Amino acid sequence: MSERWDPAELRAIGDSHEMEVAVRRADGGLGRWTTIWVVCADGEVFVRTWHRRETGWFGGVVRTGRARIRAGGLETDVVVQDVGESGRAAVDAAYRKKYSGGVTDMVSDTAAASTLRFSPASGTR
Repeated sequence: MSERWDPAELRAIGDSHEMEVAVRRADGGLGRWTTIWVVCADGEVFVRTWHRRETGWFGGVVRTGRARIRAGGLETDVVVQDVGESGRAAVDAAYRKKYSGGVTDMVSDTAAASTLRFSPASGTR
């Protein structure tokens, strides 16, 4: 079950240049922390990848649907949902605005198809 982001949490994440993510394993432990780009659009948190979809942090969070994130002083568990190209225009615009240079890979068709939404996990705040 997931909840909506509190406005202060959304600001903390959105104002952070990058976010760290660790896969929440089935045994409850955490995988290795990985630094990734993150954007907020329409009151939600989104991440993408443009490579290594089956392995690494991305493959892990897609398989488990759970992760822990750190950004802007916030650390919390999240529920991960693969949303693909749903809401693509808003997420593309958020990437372009936040990471003005060098976003070509992150707004490509391939990356857009990999869009994940991170929502706060219930009971973790």
